[in-house]
Amino acid sequence: MPVDGSSAVVLGVDIGTTSTKVVAFGPDGRAHGSAAVQYPLDEPAPGHAEQDPDAIRDAVVSTVRAVAAEAREQGMRPAGLAFSAAMHSLIAIDADGRPLTPSITWADGRAAAQAERLRAGADGLELHRRTGTPVHPMSPMVKLVWFRENEPEVVAAARRWVGIKEYVLADLTGEWVVDHSVASATGLLELATLDWYDDALTVAGVRRDQLSTLVRTRHQLRLTAAAARRLGVDADLPVVVGASDGPLANLGLGAIRPGMAAGSIGTSGALRVMVEKPSVDSLGRVFCYALTEDRWVVGGAINNGGVVLAWTGDALAPDLGDDPAEALLDLAAQVPAGSGGLVMLPYLLSERAPHWSALPRGAYVGLTRAHRREHLIRAALEGVCQQLALVLHSMQAAGNEVREIRATGGFARSPLWRQMLTDALGMPIGFAAAAEGTSFGAALLGMESLGLIESLDVAADLVRIEHTTTPEPGPSATYRTLLPVFAALYDALVPTFVSLRRLGPGLPLEPPDGSAEPAR
Repeated sequence: MPVDGSSAVVLGVDIGTTSTKVVAFGPDGRAHGSAAVQYPLDEPAPGHAEQDPDAIRDAVVSTVRAVAAEAREQGMRPAGLAFSAAMHSLIAIDADGRPLTPSITWADGRAAAQAERLRAGADGLELHRRTGTPVHPMSPMVKLVWFRENEPEVVAAARRWVGIKEYVLADLTGEWVVDHSVASATGLLELATLDWYDDALTVAGVRRDQLSTLVRTRHQLRLTAAAARRLGVDADLPVVVGASDGPLANLGLGAIRPGMAAGSIGTSGALRVMVEKPSVDSLGRVFCYALTEDRWVVGGAINNGGVVLAWTGDALAPDLGDDPAEALLDLAAQVPAGSGGLVMLPYLLSERAPHWSALPRGAYVGLTRAHRREHLIRAALEGVCQQLALVLHSMQAAGNEVREIRATGGFARSPLWRQMLTDALGMPIGFAAAAEGTSFGAALLGMESLGLIESLDVAADLVRIEHTTTPEPGPSATYRTLLPVFAALYDALVPTFVSLRRLGPGLPLEPPDGSAEPAR
């Protein structure tokens, strides 16, 4: 039912990997309050990356409560909550609705062996193409195979398997539901039917009654009375289920129309284009996730974004202090595009698109005595940009036209890195003035559901592009020439990656007693 929008705001709740952020937005796109709470990403064993679901639930409660109060102080009326969440999380839930496991995040790589086995099997590519989710350790479907093979007692005790947003929504509303967007990133949903895919359920060893009820991303729930008191909002405040963070980032950047892509480099990175029908290319190089029933994103995410710049500071320039980013970028700017023939594969955390493999490791190729640390730093940043260029080429090879790119993320604060990505992608990039793209996307979806806006198409006009960077002919030509070299290195080094994976347990990073070997 439409509501009066004169003083209404929708609270966009973005449940991220490292923090939950809530922003109150009006239908004109203006923000009326925000809050964020951080929480740790635990790594209790090599390859594990997990979080406390109750800590995330508490972060949602405290941020919503703070922002609702701030909006009211500004004379605005909270008209609804709308949710975004990081994709690919997985939690086992017992018969009492309590977690049996932590929230296993997208970054968790414990299921690498299962992913490689499934990808190499006869049905690996078909699973990817039918579900839109790559067969990769990030996928909940692959994680479920790992649990079946490694923790059968958890599997036996699990009443249901959910993602972090489902857990939070069940706590607030008493209902176990999952939107088509989050479900489309589980590896368990068939894109063509928007229903659970029986073949994938069989591979995962999970039953339909162990999964949440599928709903549209515009679906509305109601808070329980107890939850409304905890949140400090009216008991009848609608809760719009919302979508996953990738598609909502496109919406929040205004990259909503076909041919408009959204890119980002934060800790990781991504490039996605909005399409009207779901599709995956024949080689399985891109993902496909839902925003709504008639809007989808096709693209790829990379593991190694800003984390690569942070590594160069730790490994190559520890003398620059605790916050060396600006100094590192200044060093990188001292050498020309192409880093004097030095190429870096930036696979410090293995990689996702377009190869979707946990095998690769980082590598410098072309190193000579003439190279200095500024070359190594620039080559690392160029590697991140070239990896996104491979994602762009994969999107285009899948038949998706990309006419315009909009971008956000921490890298956008650096003129050098902005220009480098623009030159690597070979087309202009518009940089948005605001950084709350995912929260804004969630709020816009909520506004449409509540009747506060006519269509999601308004997003393209509400987002202000602060500046646009155009490719520089010389550097752009250099990156275009180097891209086939960069791409070929992955295939050439796969046997080496396999050998290093096999030898890894016998090659520890530190001596057994933690002391360095004596100099000889």
